[in-house]
Amino acid sequence: MYDIKHEAKGLVTHGNSACAGCGLELIMRKTMEVVGPDTIIVIPPGCAAMFSGFGKEGGLKIAGCQMNLENTAACASGIRAALNAQGNTHTTVLGFAGDGGTLDIGLQSLSGMFERGDRVMYVCYDNEAYMNTGVQGSSATPASASTTTTPGGKTSQKKDLMMIAMAHRIPYAATASLQNLNDLKKKLEKAKNANGPSLVHVHTPCPTGWRFNPALSIELARAAVRTGAWILYEYENGKITINNKLTELAEIDTYIGKQGRFKHLNAEQKTELGKQIKDNYFTYTSMLERMSIH
Repeated sequence: MYDIKHEAKGLVTHGNSACAGCGLELIMRKTMEVVGPDTIIVIPPGCAAMFSGFGKEGGLKIAGCQMNLENTAACASGIRAALNAQGNTHTTVLGFAGDGGTLDIGLQSLSGMFERGDRVMYVCYDNEAYMNTGVQGSSATPASASTTTTPGGKTSQKKDLMMIAMAHRIPYAATASLQNLNDLKKKLEKAKNANGPSLVHVHTPCPTGWRFNPALSIELARAAVRTGAWILYEYENGKITINNKLTELAEIDTYIGKQGRFKHLNAEQKTELGKQIKDNYFTYTSMLERMSIH
């Protein structure tokens, strides 16, 4: 029998193939600290595949499998159903996927999991593009960001995963960031203990795809929150809480100015982007304060 308190911090193997400064690696380590060894994880192809392993080698000390990009949630639901049939209600089933495998190709199976009420914990690490296949744009890529498929900057807005999740009336959903690891772990704990499906959507700086100095990962995660580009809030059984309500926002250049994916913007375009983000922040948080979904 595992001693969860003793073993949890060692559930990620020493050394992996993550890029220097990778936000995903830190998210995985914090997630493993919370869920413990009594967990089965489902990971699709993507950056996190380094943890599900290549061939017979794996990067985690828990049971798990790598499925197709589109069916992480469906596979997790099947595992949950099998455990339930055995009378096993204690093992955590965890889906762990990126923005492409969640907001794009995996959205259908995720919606089905939410709609059925399957007790699966789902973590989306959002690095805002298909990073491991060449930095192609995803529906999570923010407006104006340059990718290999949007070289002049994306013209549409980022898809709102939280609103989609809340529309399914699931017990728990939250946004999180590497800028506050205590907040991240509290939300992961709530997601683990939810009586039904749960979602934690984590903003994940990517030095390779965003083109910044790997030493700045936490700094940029913090800047995203302080500029209003990433909003921290959670949804618990119909109640919405804004975790870090700001009355003033930092200048947008403290966030986008250190990223190569925004270097194509001139001064006027940066000012306009900053205005859009500011207007969205105050409009969105005001809307959240008025909302109550039951």
